[in-house]
Amino acid sequence: MEPGREPPLTEVKSQPLRDTRLGSIIESAMDAIITVDESQHVVLFNRAAEEIFGRPREEALGAPLDEFIPARFRGGHRELVRRFGESGGQSRRMGTHARVVRGLRRNGEEFPIDASISQIEESGKRLYTVILRDVTARFEAEEALRRSKDELRELGAAAHATREQEKSRIARELHDELGQLLTMLQMDVAWCKEKLPPGNDAFAAKVDRMATLLKSTIAATRRIAADLRPLMLDDLGLVPSIEWLVENFTQRTGITGDLLVDRRELELTNAQASAVFRIVQESLTNVAKHAQAAPVDIAIGRDDGAIVVRIEDDGVGFSLQAPRKPNSFGLLGLRERASLLGGEVTIESAPGEGTMVEVRLPNEAPVASA
Repeated sequence: MEPGREPPLTEVKSQPLRDTRLGSIIESAMDAIITVDESQHVVLFNRAAEEIFGRPREEALGAPLDEFIPARFRGGHRELVRRFGESGGQSRRMGTHARVVRGLRRNGEEFPIDASISQIEESGKRLYTVILRDVTARFEAEEALRRSKDELRELGAAAHATREQEKSRIARELHDELGQLLTMLQMDVAWCKEKLPPGNDAFAAKVDRMATLLKSTIAATRRIAADLRPLMLDDLGLVPSIEWLVENFTQRTGITGDLLVDRRELELTNAQASAVFRIVQESLTNVAKHAQAAPVDIAIGRDDGAIVVRIEDDGVGFSLQAPRKPNSFGLLGLRERASLLGGEVTIESAPGEGTMVEVRLPNEAPVASA
């Protein structure tokens, strides 16, 4: 007999169960079932336990339970079983996602298990039964899913950064190249208008129309460039850009925008500044389209180190439980931008009670700068 083994009596006592109905159920169970006595030596070991741990029943019976647990967990597990016995509870879940229970195969391989423990008293002696399941496949699938989510987040962040860079390039070309060419053309049309000979009213009307169209084209070019990405966001920073955005929103919609910015603590990375600008821009667009609001309050600052953007209106509001309207991606876009920077979005709204959108971004952005 190996040192630390219980006398063969434990094996003899456990064998009659195999010939009973209960024993048949235990043997056919898909989950591993192990029963130990008060000294935590094995007295029952079903077929599923043999398969999971890679140990024959004859070897397992009488062995200390420590042999089935990685060394670093043995002390804690013995204490857990002892406290459970003293508590008098009937059953208890042994592990959660936060605290993974691990088993040890005969070949030394560790594996995660989902387990529950129960206790009974028989002939004045306490017996503990553990029902466990090998969840290696589940953990591998969850880890693969987590890696996939991380990769998708990195890919999305890179795509956002690339898109912002491309928007910035196009906006600058529209402003610096097309805008200048249109301005020069406008000056040439003005020169032609001054040099027109008197008496040619039809030609003068045509030149006036050209000047009007050029003025509208220049204004449209500037608007398109600003919508793509305001150059002041790169040249002057976030705060002037947000101020311009709110002022432009008020001019276009007639809805008053009240902006409060804590300038002292607002030093952001390019990625964070781009995200904050787009979040405010998308929120104001949603207000203009759906809210029917009067004033809109926009606040940007920090709270416990996090960057906090809060947009609140007194409009018609909506039900958070209502299904998303087809082709309505405004709030989804906010969540995506926040998620790419490791942040979160909180939305509070109800019909007739306005809407509050709060975005919290961590201090350090985990993605590349835009």
